[in-house]
Amino acid sequence: MTAVTDENQGNGTAATSGPKEADAPEAPGKDDGRWDDGLIARRAAAVDGRGDGSGCADSGGGDSRTGGRGRSRTGSASAPAADEDDVRPQVEAYVPSGGPLPTRLDALRELVGLSRARLDRDTLTEAGRVLDEAAARQRLSSRHTVVAIAGATGSGKSTLFNALAGAQISDTGLRRPTTSQPIACSWTDGAAGLLDRLAIPGRLRRRPHLGPAASDEALQGLVLVDLPDHDSAATAHRDQVDRVLALVDAVIWVVDPEKYADAALHERYLRPLAGHAEVTFVVLNQIDRLPGEAAELVLDDLRRLLDEDGMALGEHGEPGATVMSLSALTGDGVPELRELVGRFVQDRTAATRRLSADVDAAAARLRPVYVAEGRPGLGERAREEFTDRLAEAVGAAAAGQAAEREWRRNAGRACGTPWLRLWRWYESRGLPGSLDRMGQALAPPEEELTARQRVEQAVRLVADDAADGLPAPWAQAVREAAFTGAKGLPEALDELAVKAGAGPAKGSGKSSGKKAGKASGKGSDKTSETSSGTAAGASYGGGRAGSAGRGGPATGVALGGRPAKPPRPKWWPAAVLVQASMTLIQIFGGLWLLGQIIGVLEPGLVTPALIMLAGVVGGPLVEWSCAAAIRGPARRYGQDAERRLREAAAACGRARVLDPVSAELVRYREVRERYAAVTEFSTTGR
Repeated sequence: MTAVTDENQGNGTAATSGPKEADAPEAPGKDDGRWDDGLIARRAAAVDGRGDGSGCADSGGGDSRTGGRGRSRTGSASAPAADEDDVRPQVEAYVPSGGPLPTRLDALRELVGLSRARLDRDTLTEAGRVLDEAAARQRLSSRHTVVAIAGATGSGKSTLFNALAGAQISDTGLRRPTTSQPIACSWTDGAAGLLDRLAIPGRLRRRPHLGPAASDEALQGLVLVDLPDHDSAATAHRDQVDRVLALVDAVIWVVDPEKYADAALHERYLRPLAGHAEVTFVVLNQIDRLPGEAAELVLDDLRRLLDEDGMALGEHGEPGATVMSLSALTGDGVPELRELVGRFVQDRTAATRRLSADVDAAAARLRPVYVAEGRPGLGERAREEFTDRLAEAVGAAAAGQAAEREWRRNAGRACGTPWLRLWRWYESRGLPGSLDRMGQALAPPEEELTARQRVEQAVRLVADDAADGLPAPWAQAVREAAFTGAKGLPEALDELAVKAGAGPAKGSGKSSGKKAGKASGKGSDKTSETSSGTAAGASYGGGRAGSAGRGGPATGVALGGRPAKPPRPKWWPAAVLVQASMTLIQIFGGLWLLGQIIGVLEPGLVTPALIMLAGVVGGPLVEWSCAAAIRGPARRYGQDAERRLREAAAACGRARVLDPVSAELVRYREVRERYAAVTEFSTTGR
């Protein structure tokens, strides 16, 4: 390899190669006032025309302290002359680019932030790396384009690197591997930060030899990097290739006619980087070894393989990878590649394209954890079914039926015949053979367990409905939210029923007579609510409200308690008075008939018999009429009790289960919107 020399930036001349001139630290003592601090390899001044220098100067990003204008710190008289000779374009620092990339990066940053609590660290690692690398690249020069030349062993990438640089910079030869470390060649100053990011040491930073390659305006801003072999037997070489390829703005892949279809190249690099087609060049080298039209045939087969890899080809004016053939050894096709690279560099969009492709790749990897199948969520139907299941578990329907029967029973007690009321009083004493005791004895002890199982089933089904179609992490989060809230749901429903069951003893008396036929009075509402709660206490807390449906008494209370009396309509006193009149008529007719039988009164059986018959028939008739009249109000009373208990259970389930599930779904929709913002302006259609 040629010796490394220092080059004067202002006049563009190079010092003669050789060990003596290579040690240029004496340069600060020269008359032109230039200096070398030993850290950034400042080029020493040299005499015009002194040696043509077969080597290339060490670039080292030497303008990082002086802005690249080569002025001395002492401001000597030679500085103006140096400025006049400084004809190379100076490179600006980073200029914020427009377009959708900043918006996409912000959306990806928000997406990662919102997902940290729901996704594992490994899932977000690639997205975090892309954000870090994008921030690092945007802090550096946007006027430079870093292009890496990569290829397999013996593909001729170092020869092509030298051909583009116009000098023998990178070693070539038959020894494998020849290139052991990345070597960089920068056409302009200001690339020190970029090369530091690539971890390329100063001794491996070069400048192109003075000539057509160095003075090509199109290549100003190019930073060319020659990489080790990607299939090298040395693991460290392969690791360096992978590290640098993740940081450069574009890649020139060099393949040869023998290994262009190598599986290691296509499966490890080209296929995973198919989304980076716009910043990819694929060059078929060594076409001088192919006879006749064989080069075109190999090139067509290479295009076919790239198409199978999913890499778009930039043909017919469409964006995609550039595919061409050349011979770096003979120079055939090298000028065309230099022209293509020059236009690519002058476009100044390579870094943006690369970062956009990185964002696309990260979004493609995250797609399975953000994109749902169908339209997941909690619809009205799922909410209603959950409410129905909770109402069934808490026994709302049974409580309503018990309340309705209690209304009818009270009507029967108030308007029934005295003989029937006497029998019911006997039953209410709770004798061993009474129906109350029998109903309580027959109540199954596992009713509470059954209700708990119904609650758990309701929660499980609503969680499955809400998680249906969601990506696995978010479906798990939804289920965890539902099950966490459901841990205290059975106890909360039981407490609700117990509290409601304690109310009637206080309010039932106040609401007596306050409810008309439609159960619309204020006091009746309070009694209705408490009565429904009492029924819930029986049905959920261990009693069985459905037992009343088997002919037993109302069980709208906890076992051992007494039901609250529903309110009575205003017409009940009149019905009671009529029923009492029928009873008096019966007694009067019976006494009259008895007096005739024993001879106290004159004989005449017809009249007392008819009077007594009127009382006997009139009593049941009044009772039947009252039963028919209270059928509608009793049904409304039971429905109101069922509705109140149902709403109370639904509110409890909504607060403990539905609201947390809805919060998780809202969170998913937020991250889904952020993900849509990341992929909205995708350049790869992913």
